[in-house]
Formats: sequence, structure tokens, C-alpha cells
Amino acid sequence: MGGCGNCDCHGQEENEENKGYCEGDGHSRRDFIVLTASAMVGVGAASVAWPFINSMNPSADVLALSSSEVDLSHIAEGQSITIKWRGKPVFVRHRTKDEIEEARKVDITSLRDPQKDEDRVQKGKEQWLIMVGVCTHLGCVPLGNRSGDYHGWFCPCHGSHYDTAGRIRKGPAPTNLAVPEYVFLSDSKVRIG
Repeated sequence: MGGCGNCDCHGQEENEENKGYCEGDGHSRRDFIVLTASAMVGVGAASVAWPFINSMNPSADVLALSSSEVDLSHIAEGQSITIKWRGKPVFVRHRTKDEIEEARKVDITSLRDPQKDEDRVQKGKEQWLIMVGVCTHLGCVPLGNRSGDYHGWFCPCHGSHYDTAGRIRKGPAPTNLAVPEYVFLSDSKVRIG
């Protein structure tokens, strides 16, 4: 006559049909059991899946390659070097004053991927241009040493021309050469990544 014991159950008699069910607040032992079982299955699945998911994290040798230090002291003005970082070539160029001026004179509204030269280098270190050496068209490696129509880099595979700031000027590449994160550790050392 008193219902389920948790509430009045509207004066219904407890029987096999409504045993453990409380229409008043919408909860039942069955809901609790289902919720508990679901939580246990979720915890069990997570504990089984975690080793697999964790195995996809980069290994120690890959993490060691996530940054590279470059000694700039041996790169003469007007020279470039290519280093390997995260499996990709990175161009490090010691630009001349003429190259910097040439890059800064460009009207950025005329560029496909408008970006100021100042936004591609660090203030006070404008002579150092550091870029990922992968053409943004199909992933080829452009040629440097003042190549192409804009005296920067040229990708011979499909004819993309980049200027002295690594900005796309001609050809099918949609964007400028990427600039990775980097920090100067001293006047002659930079850490990429």
C-alpha cells in the first residue's frame, strides 16, 4: 500500500509490475544498475584502449628531433644552409641588406598570400630567414641561391617562384613557404621547434 518505500508512488500497491520503480522521481534500481554497468564498461574499455593509444605518442628519439639547434656563426652573408628538422628540410638564409630591402619594397596587396617581410622574421634579426623548405603546391623541395624570377627560391617541378622572403609570387603554390617556430639562443645560435 505504501508504494516502493522511497516515496508514496501515488498510493499504488507494490507488486511485481512496479516493484522498485518510482514514478514520482523517474529513478529505479534498474536505472542505477544500467548506469553502473555502463560506467564499468567505459572504464574497462579505457583501460584496454589506453596502452594502444599511448603507443601512438612519439617515441623518445622522435621527441629529440622535435627541436634542432643551429650554429649560425659559419653562415656568411648571402649564404643559405639546409638542415633536417622533423624529417623536413629547413632553409636558413643569412640575407643581404639588398635582399631585405627587396622583400620590404613589395606591395603586399599584390601577393597571393599577403604577408609582410617583417612578419616572417624576428625583429632585430631580420637578416635571418628560416623556413620549411617544402613547396606548398605538392611538397617538392625548391631550389635556393637566388633562383627563379624573384631571386629567392624556385620549385622546378611545377614552376612556383618564391621571393627573398619565401613568399609565393608566381606558379601554382597556394601559400608562402612555412616559417617554423624558432627562438634565438644567442646571436649565433637558434633553436628551431
